Amino acid sequence: MRSHPLHNLTRWVISSTTALLLMGAALAEPVKPIKVEGGVLQGSVENGLAIYRGIPYAAPPVGDLRWRPPQSAPKWQGIRAADQYGHACIQTNAAIVNLAAPSEDCLYLNVWTPAKKASEKLPVMVWIHGGGFVAGTPAEKTYDGAWLAQNGVIVVSIGYRLGVMGFLAHPELSAESDKHVSGNYGLLDMIAGLRWVQTNISAFGGSPNRVTVFGESAGAAAVSMLCASPLTKGLFRGAIAESGASFAPVRPGSVGPGDSANPLSSAEEAGAKWAKAQGAASIAELRKIAADKIQAASFRQPGINGPNVDGWIVPGDQYKLYQKGLYNDVPVIVGYNSDEGATFPGPASQEAYLQSVRSRYGPSAEKILTVYPGGVTPAEKRTARNLMRDSSFGSHSWSWVRLQAQTGKSKAFYYFFDVHPDYPADSPKAGFGSPHASELPYLFHNLMGPNHPAPVVPADETLAEMMRTYWTNFAKTGDPNGPGVPKWAAYDPKNAQTLHFTFDNTQMGPVVNEEGLKVLDDYFAWRRSGEVQQSTGESADPSEANSSAKLKQ
Repeated sequence: MRSHPLHNLTRWVISSTTALLLMGAALAEPVKPIKVEGGVLQGSVENGLAIYRGIPYAAPPVGDLRWRPPQSAPKWQGIRAADQYGHACIQTNAAIVNLAAPSEDCLYLNVWTPAKKASEKLPVMVWIHGGGFVAGTPAEKTYDGAWLAQNGVIVVSIGYRLGVMGFLAHPELSAESDKHVSGNYGLLDMIAGLRWVQTNISAFGGSPNRVTVFGESAGAAAVSMLCASPLTKGLFRGAIAESGASFAPVRPGSVGPGDSANPLSSAEEAGAKWAKAQGAASIAELRKIAADKIQAASFRQPGINGPNVDGWIVPGDQYKLYQKGLYNDVPVIVGYNSDEGATFPGPASQEAYLQSVRSRYGPSAEKILTVYPGGVTPAEKRTARNLMRDSSFGSHSWSWVRLQAQTGKSKAFYYFFDVHPDYPADSPKAGFGSPHASELPYLFHNLMGPNHPAPVVPADETLAEMMRTYWTNFAKTGDPNGPGVPKWAAYDPKNAQTLHFTFDNTQMGPVVNEEGLKVLDDYFAWRRSGEVQQSTGESADPSEANSSAKLKQ
């Protein structure tokens, strides 16, 4: 647990250092132009790194290219300035709208490289931001790649289509496709970005054979889908997923937290219903509606704003795919935070909590309430938040490392991030742990940002350095271990342990709340079973027929 005395001097030093770094960024020097497949780029040197922002990796997905797979970026003449981030992808998130004007024209990436020459063949870390597949941008200060790049890796961050622009499925769109699928354009954008890295990263001093893809929240769920997608074979040799994965049964409709993607048929149905409500008689008409109107009309509409299981990009139930060894077998780091549920609003009362559990979990509800009873005291309320944590993040992460350890050859490294103040008993946050995204300020060294509200102390810097070392070691070697950091053992089902990140004693320890994870595993197994058809009228795996048909084509 963490004690947070005020360290005004430390905060002043860090604030002053930050100001100097910003001043250095403002006085950035030009760097020698670099040639990529689209043309010549002019970046800048900032704090010893060469940085290239706003590089187009695909054509703007506008007009007739709306709701189509990404196309090759147009080439340019002369030298293109690469000193500004590209547009954020169109979204409703006010914080992003205030940061940068969102646009459909948003398929850009950014590169931070410490390489002094193209022949260095440095490892590459490709970042996929979170935001529930409906929000976010690489331009957020939280995701600045400089801190990681200064430890001997190249960092790339990718913008991808969000919400309805990135994930609308519709029967007419599927008919346009030679694969007979639609939606998942945001995932295809990520894959296009990874292919761009394969083609171009050598010019920045990177090795296309040493690529690690990493992401958080929806970005981490996307990483898990990319690990199971046939389309990404050979595009990366390692993966890191922070607080996100997609190992729940495929299930149609808008359901509870932690449930997996819709089957394509369900997503098409939702898309057709939504399109009809817009008064568009065809996709051609829908493509002519202004992007901001499309975005406003799609806000919080179920079934049209996230990935679907299409049998092509996302082949099927990821749990089953891993059971069969059907995935890209690369080393992974997978984990989540101790109080993920603190970030997401839960039921307003204990009565509402009990009702929601019994409504969602069917025959598993009473077992779940034994482990996650909820209540009125801080400790009891924490159990309700832990159900949100484990159903949405913990069970998926645990399934991933267990299945990979059982069926794969590559190592899986498992973590539990529990870094937070030790709140007083009379505090409104008494008993709270580490909320969603609270590891990001350490990983990207943004300790003065909004995701790290407590005063910064020297131990914060120590932990940030530890995380940077683990993550960049992994990118360099496929193993996070090395000098100066505690030993992190790969996950072993015979001795199930995880690395516990804490403020002052990071070390290996038992899997947290394994009893609850097993109960949830039983629930998800029931959802996959034939019994679910009798009790709910729902297909045990509504994606299976669709996926099998698509994979044969």
